[in-house]
Order: sequence, then C-alpha cells, then structure tokens
Amino acid sequence: MTAYQRNRERIDVGALEVLRRGLAVSPELKQGFAFTVGMAVLAALGRLLIPILIQQILDRGVRGDAGFRPGFVYGACAIAALAIFVVFLASRFTYVRLVRVAEQTLMSLRVRTFAHIHKLSLADHIDTRRGLLTARVTSDVETLAQFAQWGAISWIVNSVIIVGTLIVMAWYSWLLTLVVALTYVPMAPALRALQKRQFRAYEVVRGRVGETMGATSEAVMGAGVIRAYGYGEPVRRELAEANENQYDAQLKAHTFFAWLAPLTDLFAAIGLSVTIAVGVWWGANNGMSAGELVAFLFLVTILLNPIAEIGEVLDQTQTALAGWWQILQILDQEVEIVEPVDGATLPAGALAVDVRDLEFAYHTGGRVLHGVDVHIPAGTTVAIVGETGSGKTTLAKLLARLADPTVGAIEIGGIDLRDVSPTSRNNAIRMVPQDGFLFDTTIRENVRFGHPEATDAEIDAAFTDLGLSWWVDRLPNGLDGEAGERGEQLSVGERQLVALARASLADPGLLILDEATSAVDPETEQAMADALDRVAEGRTTVSIAHRLSTAERADLVIVFDAGRIVESGSHTDLATGGGVYQDLYDSWIGNTREAA
Repeated sequence: MTAYQRNRERIDVGALEVLRRGLAVSPELKQGFAFTVGMAVLAALGRLLIPILIQQILDRGVRGDAGFRPGFVYGACAIAALAIFVVFLASRFTYVRLVRVAEQTLMSLRVRTFAHIHKLSLADHIDTRRGLLTARVTSDVETLAQFAQWGAISWIVNSVIIVGTLIVMAWYSWLLTLVVALTYVPMAPALRALQKRQFRAYEVVRGRVGETMGATSEAVMGAGVIRAYGYGEPVRRELAEANENQYDAQLKAHTFFAWLAPLTDLFAAIGLSVTIAVGVWWGANNGMSAGELVAFLFLVTILLNPIAEIGEVLDQTQTALAGWWQILQILDQEVEIVEPVDGATLPAGALAVDVRDLEFAYHTGGRVLHGVDVHIPAGTTVAIVGETGSGKTTLAKLLARLADPTVGAIEIGGIDLRDVSPTSRNNAIRMVPQDGFLFDTTIRENVRFGHPEATDAEIDAAFTDLGLSWWVDRLPNGLDGEAGERGEQLSVGERQLVALARASLADPGLLILDEATSAVDPETEQAMADALDRVAEGRTTVSIAHRLSTAERADLVIVFDAGRIVESGSHTDLATGGGVYQDLYDSWIGNTREAA
C-alpha cells in the first residue's frame, strides 16, 4: 500500500475545509482582500450600469413623450463608454493584483513545503518515494498557480456580478427575479453533488500524479542498471501501469466536468426562456415598459455569463484544492527532529561520542538498532564493521542527526545531540556518504559547500593536503570543470574524492565516513588512506568500513551484528579473538588471496 493510499484511508475532507486550512497556512492571500473585492464591485457596477442606460435610452431617449432626444441618447452613450473604460481599468487592476498576490503566496508555499521536506527525518524520506515529495513542490503547486491565474479571479469577480445583478433585477421586478431564481434552484444540489464527487476524484488524480512521477524518477535515475540487466520490460510495465492509473483517474475526474457545461447551458436556456415568456405575459399588464423588459433581459444575460464561467472554473478549482490538500498533508507531517530554540554550542577540536541505550526503528519496518552502548574518546579513529543490514549506516546517520533515536540518547562532546544548535552541529559534525553526492555545478563550488567562505586557494590546499593534487592535475579543466547533475560527469570514485575534500575543508571535530573510499581503485585507495591518516589528526573519525583494510588502521573497531554491538577492540585483538570479526577478517583474507 502506498503512502498516498494510507493517507486517503485516514482522511476524508471537504473543499471548504481545505480552503480554510489552506488560508490558515497561507495568510498572504488575505492581504488586501477587501480592497480587491472593492475593485471587483466597481467592475461589476460598471457592467450593471450598461443595461440601466439601455433602459433609460429606450424609455426616455427614444420612446418617451418628447420623442427622440439625441442629446440624452448621446450623453447616455458617453456614460456607457466611460463605464466600459472604468470596467476595463478595474478588471485589469483586480487581475494584476490577484496574480501578484497569488504568485507571491505560491512561491512562499513552495519554499515552505521544500523546507519542511528537508526537516523530515531519515525515516520519513525512506518511507516515501522521492517522486511523491517532488510532486508536492512541483506538480501540486503548479495546479494552484494555474488556478490563481484565472480561477480565483473568476470566483471573486463573478460572485460579485451575480449578487449585484440579482439586486438590480429585483429593483426592476421582484417577481421576474424570483422566477429566475426558482429556475436555478434545482441546479444548486446538482452542482453540490458534482462538486463533492469531483473533489474526491481530483484528490485521487493528485495521488496518481505523484506515483507516476515517483516511478518515472526511479526509471530515469536507474537507467544504467536497467539497461545493464535488461530490466527494461518490467520497468516499462510499471510505468505503463502508473500512467494508466493516472489516465483512468483523470478520465473519471473529467467525466464529472463533462456534466457541468451542458448543465449550466440547460439552466441558462430555461431561465432566459421563462423570463421572456413571463415578462411579455405579465409585464405588459403590470406597467413594465419595453425598455425595462429589455434591460431585465440584458441583466439575465449578464447573470448567465458568470454562472457559466463559475461552472467552467469549478473543474480547475477541484484539481487546485486537491493539489492544495496534498501539500497540506506534507506540511501536517510531524517534524520529528525538533531543533532547540537556544541550542548549545559544541566545543572546538576533537569531540567525544557517547551512545547510551540507543534503539531505532523506521516507520514501516522493524527495529534496526537494539540497545547500542558505546564510548568513543575524543581524537579516536573508529571503524564500524558488520554484515550488510547490520545497522552500521543507520548509526552513522544518527550521529549526524539525520534522525533521532527511537529510544536512548547520543552525546557529542558531553552534550545531548538534541540540545545542540543546528549551526554548531553542522559546523562540528560532517558526514561523507557512500555515494558522494555532488551538485550540478563546478567541482570547486561543490567543495566550497563544506566551507562557503573558503577562498580558491584554501580549496586547492584541501586537495593538496589529501595528496590528491595528481588527480586534480589530470582533470581537463581542473577544479573548474563541471561535476554534472548528481556529479555524473565524474566516476563514483572521483565523486568520493570530491566529497572527502569537501568534508576536510569544513574542519569538523567529528568526521563520519560511510566508507568514503569504497569505489576507488587500489592506487587511489592507498593515496586516500595516507590522506585520511593526516585528516584524522586532531579530530574524531568514525568510518563505516565495508573494507577491512579501513579497520586495520583504526584505533578502535566496533562490530555490529543484527543491530547490536557484539564486539569492540583493536584490530589485532579481534582478528584473533575467534568471534564475528575474525570470521569477517578471514573471509576478507581469503577473497584477497583468491583475487591474487
């Protein structure tokens, strides 16, 4: 079951609730709202003035007791022209202002959602496909943008026109106005029923869009593996299924919209026909002049247009509200990593690490760490080893506070990690992930992320200190060459070199390496091993060791098995201790000899 499906089972909400919640998280939409409505009223009054002037021209300028009065007719036409110009200016001002406010709000909402996603814990990101999160800040926000550019304006302006038109119509004839209103009464429950079903249908559509983006993202990012393993057909089937699900959902949603236009047209035709019939039959016998009847028919026509436009924009409104609700669900997702208001500052230099009774579980899985206790003295080089899935990398991410322990605590430099300010934590603790993620910019700028104020000379020195000048020299454009998206213009091993230089430039007190040398060749590995020995001086280094050669150089080796620490000590003692580490070491030695 997908995360979307779980949310859909838990939550069933109406459009008004989404609107209320959306306005609560986007208060910018309320700024200047009264003034905007005032402009919309001015535009509506300008439109309503036209049929009144037509009635005056017919009754007083053409068919009056004085006969044709050119001065009155031309004056009324001039007033009508002025009214049309005022309507144009007011409508344009209303449109421009609403678009500006809406776009500012959407920009803020997109940034707020993006920032919230980055605050979510490691467990949240693992439980949710990245494509779904991407859809929240792209596709779903885009539905709101499209709605803001026309739908929101249509609701405001047309609602004012409808109310104003009904008032003027009632002034001319309350009976004919009542007849028109009664004609439209059956339309209200029909539209309400359609609205409810359409909103739910579009909520499904937004979920399907996220699933399609997730499947597409996975297929694009895994293109190399898919081609290498000839896995194209299963991936195509998954993409086809996701697209078909989205197609079916959108088709169902649009089916409801297909009822709207014919429904509004039907009631419009009925309303106009009934008005003409009743007006001709009743008006002539009750003192209603020809000009008043013509003006009333103009007003009915004016009334029909906004009703029809609202019917058309209702479809856009439903998909926008559904997208808004998807965004609100992300913003409602609890941030488990709560940063302290006045956080503590970690001491300078190497940092001691104390892990006490630590346990951790992902949201959708079982517990992966059980009762972990470990003390790492400041300045110690530690290697954490164990079989795949034993919990090594999870512990490393907890040390960097990418998530908080389910049970227990982590103290860095004698301070609970949850009490450390994010600025101090980011400066004092750095992690080099195994994949060596790089951004789509130059190699130099990727390294500068480690210390934004660093000069070019300091960045060059970071590679020199690591003994990697030889690698920089053979790059076609040196450090000014492009790394490419996710660093894909470099090999995996080269990305690890850059990520290591980025971390060393930051000069942290605790350096966490998720086997940062796992993808380099033997020659580069030896060069990096020497560099890591120098980098480790004066700081605490924790390495997730996939190669036992890393453990051989460590001061302390910690062995994980099934989420528990089963051994710890020096490499020399553990390699002959007859335990889990010796089995791993013997296996490694055997593989090395076979390879030789």
